[in-house]
Order: sequence, then structure tokens, then C-alpha cells
Amino acid sequence: MSQRNLVSWTAMVTGFTQNLHYFEAISTFCEMRIAGENPTQFAFSSVIKACASAGLVEFGEQIHCLALKFGFGSDIFVVSNLVDMYSKCGVMVNAHNVFQEMECKDEVLWTALIDGYAKNGPFEDALSAYKNMVKEGIGIDKFVLCSTLSACAALKALNFGKCLHSVMVKKGFELEISVGNALTDMYSKVGDMESASNVFGIDSDCRNIVSCSSLIDGYVEMDRMEDALSVYVRLRRQGIEPNEFTFSSLIKACSSQAALEQGTQLHAEVIKFNFDSNPFVSSVLVDMYGKCGLLDDSIRVFDEIENATEFAWNSMLSVFAQHGLGKDAIQLFNRMKNEGVEPNAITFVSLLRGCSHSGLVEDGLSFFKAMEKTFGVMPREEHYSCVIDLLGRAGQLKEAEDFINKMPFEPNAFGWCSFLGACKIHGDKERGKLAAEKLMQLEPENSGAPVLLSNIYAKEQQWEDVRTLRKMMQDFNVKKLPGYSWVDVGNKTHIFGVEDWSHPQMKAIYDKLDALSGQIKAAGYVPSTDSIPLDVDVSVKEKILQHHSERLAIAFALISIPSGKPIIVKKNLRVCSDCHSAIKYISKLIGRKIIVRDNSRFHHFSNGLCSCGDFC
Repeated sequence: MSQRNLVSWTAMVTGFTQNLHYFEAISTFCEMRIAGENPTQFAFSSVIKACASAGLVEFGEQIHCLALKFGFGSDIFVVSNLVDMYSKCGVMVNAHNVFQEMECKDEVLWTALIDGYAKNGPFEDALSAYKNMVKEGIGIDKFVLCSTLSACAALKALNFGKCLHSVMVKKGFELEISVGNALTDMYSKVGDMESASNVFGIDSDCRNIVSCSSLIDGYVEMDRMEDALSVYVRLRRQGIEPNEFTFSSLIKACSSQAALEQGTQLHAEVIKFNFDSNPFVSSVLVDMYGKCGLLDDSIRVFDEIENATEFAWNSMLSVFAQHGLGKDAIQLFNRMKNEGVEPNAITFVSLLRGCSHSGLVEDGLSFFKAMEKTFGVMPREEHYSCVIDLLGRAGQLKEAEDFINKMPFEPNAFGWCSFLGACKIHGDKERGKLAAEKLMQLEPENSGAPVLLSNIYAKEQQWEDVRTLRKMMQDFNVKKLPGYSWVDVGNKTHIFGVEDWSHPQMKAIYDKLDALSGQIKAAGYVPSTDSIPLDVDVSVKEKILQHHSERLAIAFALISIPSGKPIIVKKNLRVCSDCHSAIKYISKLIGRKIIVRDNSRFHHFSNGLCSCGDFC
């Protein structure tokens, strides 16, 4: 055009913004100013929208100043877009200030503010703004209701969410897809899965991948993996295609329950739908294989990731830490630095745990000191707890105690539990008593402290103290957490308790266990009866040790799993030192690899050795 006027310039800025060409919209607005044209409220609204979508808050602030200069500071279109821009860029202080300066506020302005609070917080302010909007008599639409529901989900404000649900029903919004998604998400995040399922089942035409993923994620957070998988099967039958969030949630569930069979099937689905290159999905696959004991598969998935994000690096570091491979974790950390990926707090938790489980005391202390000094990461409670564990496992109990005394705050429950566990292993009664007292103050209902302390007393044959502790547990109704081990054979999970006779193949299991016990004793195994806190005959203690749940699971696996496959046993408590010794002998005797995942880490037993180097 040889001649351009205000209308044509504004049309171009608006057109670029509406067609998602945000940078062209901004540059056209700048050319318009250079050409001497004074923008209208429509041009300002469009360029502010472009800044919001492109995340250019600093340029948006300049446009804000220009809008004030041209007298549009109270224009409803300009102000609404400014509030939206600051909200989307996370600058809620500015969004609130612009909102407050506007005398006449319409529903668009209120919705922009509430949506900002719902996405960025403080979430309480979103609920307060909604209440004020209702008081002002402003019309409520489905958009503001969905935003407020999002804030309810973040706050787990179930009652407020139910009130909003009632409003939606009254206004006839319940069958809207976006509303159904928001309701399903809210109920799932607050843990009310019955209501979430009811909303989800109202109208099958209103379901989409968003509501399905929300419901799946809710079931996963509640540890209801079968229900989550059931929803996945239903969505596939209805022709709904899963997305990366669906797979991330489901694979995370398989990780937490070490469900390898389902995890590998989901991996196949991930490849089928071309999500294997997605950074989040790849990261949870790395974690899943690691938690299922398949270290080589975890490494293979990680090595196939192009341009690994910090999530993937941290997942792989966590896997090495869980498997007690401290040196591998350090090598990976060095690779991570060379790739230019910045470590964060999660990175150092995995590094410190890896060093702790491998006895790398000097390396661990060096990383702890470098956190803030070199990498600018402030140590938190969990990092201090890892150092306590690092020193305790290595038998440096005095150094651990000195470290605790110099901490800027009291250790958390994990820190005291680690210290107590170390005192039990190394037979330090006095420090163990102190750690147990501190742990019982923090978690009175936790049976771990009195049980570990009674083990220390039993080792010293202080049976009166053992009985006193048991009476205290009875008086305060503190129940000892029973130990369970389980192993997957075929499509079934077989669970075993101590001296468990409930399994249909129990006679064969006990026959196998008796045979193994005789053979490993002949090979040099000596039962560590000191770990049994009972004043009974040594032969009785040996029988109790022989029938620990992990040994029952291993005996069952030996008669059920073909010789070519590794044996993977999971346990809800830490594997005891005697079972650790016995399994080393069993692995050498039978010539098979045995993997045990306890509540602390993985142990890979092979040819009479364990990957932990006896830092169990």
C-alpha cells in the first residue's frame, strides 16, 4: 500500500495476533509508531495479547506505559488484556494493581484475574476474587467457574468445589466438555474418586483425553493402579487417543508398584503412538525400569533420548542411587555438567544417596559442600538427612553426631531414622537411644524407632529393656509394621509374610527352603541370631530367620521361574543383615542372579556378592 492509515495498521497488528504470529504483531506495532500513527485501544489490546502469548512481560510493561500515556488506562478492553498479560506471565502483583485501578469491572476482567491466581497462586486469592465477583453481582460463566475449580483442586478445597459444581448444574453447564474436564480434574486432585468417576460417567460424548487423563492421574495418586489401567482400556475402546500426560501417569503407577508386566506393555503403546521421544515420557520410563530392577533397560532408554532434559538426567541419577551405583552416578553427573545441564536440588539428593549406598564418604561430603558454593543450590532438610545416612552407613557415628549438632535446624524423621539404623548396625546403644527418642517425638505412631532400639538392646541381651519397650508400644497402641515380600510369576503377584503358610504351594516352598538352608550352612553361612529381639533358644531364632518373607519369596521363585530369568523380589521393609548374608550364599549356590528391592534400595546378588558392597 502506498498510503497506510490507522485502520490498516491496526488491521495488520490484529491479524497477526489472531493468527498466532505474535512477533510479527509486535514488530508491526513498532513500525506503526515509527510511521507516526497513534494507536487506538484496539491496536493496544492486540499487541498486549501478543506480548501475553509470547511471554514478553518487559515489552508488555512498555506497552502498558504507552497505553497510559495515550489515555487508555481505564479502557475496559486494554485493562482486561493487561491483567491477562500480567497473569499469563506470572506477575500477579501487577495484574492485581491494574485490576484495582479500574472502577468499572466486567466479567472478562474478573475472569482474567481469577484465572491468573488459579494458574500462579496464591490460590486462596482466586477463591476470594470469585466470592467478591458474586457479591458485585457480575454474571458468572463457565470460564470463571473452570478457573476457580482449578484453584480448588490446588488447595484440595473439596467443599468449595462442590458448591461450584452446584452452580454449574443450576446454570446448565454440566454437560459442557470443558466443565466436565474441570470437575473431573478437581475431584481427582482432592482424592474424591467416587465423585470424579460419577462426573466422568454422566455423558460419554463429553469425555475426551483431558478428562480421561485427569481420572487416571487421580487413581494413580490414590495407588489404585488397576482402576487407572481400566480407564485407559475404556478410552482406547472408545477411540480416544492417549497423550503424553496419560502415559506419564500410568507409567509412574507402574514404577511405584514395580509392575513390570504392565510397564512394558505401556512402553509398547508409547512407541506405537510416537511418544518415545517425549522428554517426560522417556524420563518416567527410565524411572520405571529402574524401580522394576531392570537396570540395563533403564540405561538403554536413557541413552536413546536425544537432548535429555534435567528430568531425564535426574531420573537416571535416581536409578543409579537406588541400585547403589555411586560411582556410576558420579560419572553421569560429570556427563550432565559437560552437556551444560544445570543440576538442581533433586540432582544432589540422588548423588548423595548414591554415595551413601556405595560408601563414598569423601565424594559425598565434597558434593554437599559444593552444592551452594559451586552450584548455587541451597541444601535442604533432605540433603542434610542424606549426609547423616552417608556418615552413619560408613560407621562414622561420632562424625554423624557432630554433623547433626552443627545443622542449622533439627533433623527430620528420615535423618533420625537413618542415624538410628546406623546405630543398630554398628551396635551403638547410647546414640541409638538418643536417635530413637528424637524419632518418637517427631513420629509417635512410627513403630520403627522402638523396634530398632529393641534390636539394639537384644544384641546386648538387655531383655528387661526390650520388654519395657514392648509394653510402651502396647500402652500407646503402636503397631509394628509387618514385613512382606512379593514376587511376580506370570500375571500374578505372590505375597509372603514371616512364617506364612497361606500359599497353596507352601509345602514345596518350605521343602525348598529347608534344602537351601542346609546347603548354605555347609558352604559357610552362619545365622546372625543377634538380630532377633526375643529371649528364646538359638535354634528357635534360627528357624525364625530361615522363614523371613524374602526367603520364602526366593524359594517360591526358584521352583516357579525358569532358570534363564532373573529373580526379582520386592520387600516393604529394609532387608535384614542375616537375610542379606543368606541370599549372597544362595546366589552362589544356585548360580542365578537375585534382585531384591527393599524400602531403601536395590540389591543385586550374584555369585556370592551383592552390588551394595555390604553397605546395606
